Amino acid sequence: MALLSPRHGGSHAAMALLLACASACSEHRAPVPPVRPQVTAPAGRVKAPAVPSSWPATAAAPASGLVDVAVTPADIADLQARDLSIPLPGVWAATLTDTFGDARTKGAHEALDIPAPMRTPVLAVEDGVVAKLFTSQRGGLTVYQFDPASRYAYYYAHLDGYAPGLVEGQSLRRCQLVGYVGLTGNSPAGAPHLHLAIFKLEPTPHWWRGAPVNPYNVLRGSRPCSAGG
Repeated sequence: MALLSPRHGGSHAAMALLLACASACSEHRAPVPPVRPQVTAPAGRVKAPAVPSSWPATAAAPASGLVDVAVTPADIADLQARDLSIPLPGVWAATLTDTFGDARTKGAHEALDIPAPMRTPVLAVEDGVVAKLFTSQRGGLTVYQFDPASRYAYYYAHLDGYAPGLVEGQSLRRCQLVGYVGLTGNSPAGAPHLHLAIFKLEPTPHWWRGAPVNPYNVLRGSRPCSAGG
């Protein structure tokens, strides 16, 4: 606003009035809100896919709890008719001991322990496919093998090592090398053995779930691979 001083033709009274008006107008001017810098919200973290609650973190053997399958006498007869091979060369059925119901810290054993010297070859009990190579706290180095129809799984645990070049998805032939007897996992020191489990798979098969089958009942009439199995 331009003000007229006495030198430019204004009077002292008029000048005072204009100054008072300018002061009053400035006091009643609406305050200008401060400009806040725009902050971009950080991008959200990408969540990892949820792990199924039934997936084992350190499983030593297949879960035998709430599974959608049950073992029947027909299953035992089916497996016996396949004449599965004893997976250690030179081990005969008459020397096997039924350890299926033995107590363990996590419950029943639900497997067959076959003592053998360190690095004894472990051989596939029948044709099938390598479903999973897995290392766990209790089972140590393990192999899960599915039968050709994905109806049953064979679980070899406490291995000292895998067969050279063994991979998941690989086809297996009966008596093919899968690994070697060892002491991995919670195997007692100085007592190398093969921990062999058999379990019936669910209609949608998962390598970590199934209903346990007593291997001793299945292998009682079997022969070792070295004897033409």
